[in-house]
Amino acid sequence: MRILTSKLPALETTIFAVMSALANKHNAINLSQGYPNFPSDPKLMELVNKAMKGGFNQYAHMNGEPALRQAIANKFELLYDITYHPENEIIVTAGATQAIYTAITAVIHPGDEVIVFRPAYDSYVPSIELNGGKPVSIQLSSPDYKIDWDVVRKKITSRTRMIMINSPHNPSGTVLSEGDLLNLQQITSGTDILVLSDEVYEHIIFEESHQSVCRFPELKTRSFITASFGKTFHNTGWKIGYCCGPKDLMDEFLKVHQFNVFSVNHPMQVALAEYLKNADHFLQLSEFYQKKRDLFLDLVGSSRFKFNPSKGTYFQAADYSAISTENDMEFSRWLTVEKGVACIPVSAFNLNKKDDHMVRFCFAKTDETLKQAAEILCKL
Repeated sequence: MRILTSKLPALETTIFAVMSALANKHNAINLSQGYPNFPSDPKLMELVNKAMKGGFNQYAHMNGEPALRQAIANKFELLYDITYHPENEIIVTAGATQAIYTAITAVIHPGDEVIVFRPAYDSYVPSIELNGGKPVSIQLSSPDYKIDWDVVRKKITSRTRMIMINSPHNPSGTVLSEGDLLNLQQITSGTDILVLSDEVYEHIIFEESHQSVCRFPELKTRSFITASFGKTFHNTGWKIGYCCGPKDLMDEFLKVHQFNVFSVNHPMQVALAEYLKNADHFLQLSEFYQKKRDLFLDLVGSSRFKFNPSKGTYFQAADYSAISTENDMEFSRWLTVEKGVACIPVSAFNLNKKDDHMVRFCFAKTDETLKQAAEILCKL
């Protein structure tokens, strides 16, 4: 009889798969998993078709299609007046999750400590553990989810190798301020601590500007940035993202990337390179999603949920404590099975599954879908 020792013995099926399966089984309106239910731009799909017919169907360059890496570099110059060299500081990845895993694998050694702010996207901790690292979790408090940088300072030890941040933040919809990034820069100054900045929702931010780590000179020299075209252009199933950082970090990143992916879907890269030539395709995204956020909040305004309006991402966190005393997992199951609207329990992202009676709704849906869901939510 074969005996296997699991590397992740406590890991359960991701909450996204659980809730989407439940939504499908009970034909519920799916506001759980983070993907749009409307199509990507037909122009972009036409560009993919054109690239396929044009013969871009073999392996792409290991680092990514050169034209796409140049387009990414151009985007950083346009948005932040910052330079990343397309030849050796930008690598195209099979989505942002692969970029996150690869960055961690490239630099985390057994025993290294990685500071993670909870609630956190659920790939972070397993990726650290698979590489022998030790996650050092700092639980943030709902509903504001503000980072207490004094707590961060106390958590740093001689083994701290990395701090992971995510802004705009999934699942809370909060964003880091300039002051937050200045604190992070001050804390890491003069150390060997690296930063992994998950910025997949950088183009979906409301009322304020995105504070990318690349805007802060000292942080830029020690940081990986991961991003996602799937989140940006409504095609999460394409699994195209990228990672950028200083050459010494990206050299190590590439050593791992070449053996866990090697290269990424070629015709889609060619299409995205052409599509990015029109900056409006990402510059207009915040306005597009802010209208959806405002519509959703207006529609559920008479409900008993409590909301702090999302500052970014296409997620809205909600406090349901005026509706039920059940824990958030049971409430989410009830809402999906009995009422027909699927959401995500925020405790799935928290340290020790801390339950604050918070759930997450995805508003990257058609207006009609949001109206149908809100009609149910307002009757609870």
